[in-house]
Amino acid sequence: MFGEHVPQRSAEAVLRLERAGWTNVGKTNLHEFAYGVTSQNLHFGVVPNPAFPDRTPGGSSGGSAAALVLDLADGALGTDTGGSIRIPAACCGVTGLKPTYGLVPIDGVFPLAPSFDHAGPMARDVAGCIALMQALVPGLTVDEVSIDDLSVAVAWGVVPVRGTPVEFPTATAVAPAFMREVGDVHRELYPENADLYGENIRGKIERCIAVSDAEYEAACRARVELAEQALAAFEGHDLLITPTLSIPPPAADAVEVDVRAALTLFTFPFNALGWPALALPAHGLSIQVVGRPGDDGLVLAAGRALERRFQ
Repeated sequence: MFGEHVPQRSAEAVLRLERAGWTNVGKTNLHEFAYGVTSQNLHFGVVPNPAFPDRTPGGSSGGSAAALVLDLADGALGTDTGGSIRIPAACCGVTGLKPTYGLVPIDGVFPLAPSFDHAGPMARDVAGCIALMQALVPGLTVDEVSIDDLSVAVAWGVVPVRGTPVEFPTATAVAPAFMREVGDVHRELYPENADLYGENIRGKIERCIAVSDAEYEAACRARVELAEQALAAFEGHDLLITPTLSIPPPAADAVEVDVRAALTLFTFPFNALGWPALALPAHGLSIQVVGRPGDDGLVLAAGRALERRFQ
């Protein structure tokens, strides 16, 4: 659809990295319109997973993760509306941060669901994400911390970190609010261009456009309740640590709509909340290190400390 479109300027996140001395070495493939968790792009090809060739690389920013595994770049940008930085990081064994909502500008980024959309860094390790974030957010400080000096909560399954188990809410009931925003982005574009959309997102777009006012309003109320429940569960703790994914990375030929709910189950809550969440490898798994809004420096510092422990 946008094959002939040439933007007049780069996205602000790209400009900030270039001003800080980073060189743009190319663009990577992704799930169409960033609306998918497998990076099976029917126009430009399926993104491979160089780390685990029989598995999906995740999505939507699957190409960024794959490029890092192949050593084609020192860092990468991704977008994350339901997990699209952290899911590829988990599937490919790299690191990715979904920052606090609004901390990294998304000016010049085609929207998916604006109040859930984030842009952030991906790298092979936490140090790479820190370097990118300090270019994206001038003045961001990342101090040295000891995990043993922090109060850590854990949720949703086994993680290789000691912490206090808490009942942390998921965000399934918020999904119609996300879908309504997707529908609003495509409401005028889709009817005249439906045949140009890939078959694996066409049905999802149609369902998003069909979300009713009542469904949207109920989901918005659920989002408010989620924030209240999340703060209550997090009270007294500095960090929350969870698995990044609720299932192992699916097969490369998995049907996206069949695995979407499971792959986003543990990532989407932090899009709905706007909290920073870092995905990093941990003894063959991927864990999420989560903090309160604005605690991106602490999340990265804790991630760096954990990374050293896992080596």
